Amino acid sequence: MRFAPAAAALSLIVAITASVGQGAERDADPRAAMLVTEGRAALEADQPQRAIDAFEAALAIDPGYTAIFLDLAQASRAEGMQGKAIHYYREALVRDPGNLAAISGEGAALVEKGALEKARANLSKLTSMCGAGCAETRQLAAAIEAGPRQPVLTAEALLPEAQVTQAN
Repeated sequence: MRFAPAAAALSLIVAITASVGQGAERDADPRAAMLVTEGRAALEADQPQRAIDAFEAALAIDPGYTAIFLDLAQASRAEGMQGKAIHYYREALVRDPGNLAAISGEGAALVEKGALEKARANLSKLTSMCGAGCAETRQLAAAIEAGPRQPVLTAEALLPEAQVTQAN
């Protein structure tokens, strides 16, 4: 009974040390890192499909490297596929729930889709995690302020003009 507080404290220290060691981001496989570099160069050259191909190949080589999901999401957004980008951001968040870049990127993709309320929820989460002054919070706030890139179309906006003709 008199060793219980010491044992509890020791087990707590061991648990914290183990979780910190496993939570650290590891380096990518060298082959995957080379493909990621190639994909980032393609993205900078405004070739998002080539970048997606490189990032997907890197993901096949090293599926445990979370940064690839962020790159895939960015390339998908550049290609205009915000839904796919949101999927990749959420996959990164499953692996690392505190990833500020993934939360901010998901919020920006939500803004681009026109889901401003969900994007504001991400902004609130970022503000609580790192404050109003961090870069990710400022980027998402600016994206929300700018609004969606393109107006959201409704089904009524796409209806053709009705023309009535008389059949003989």
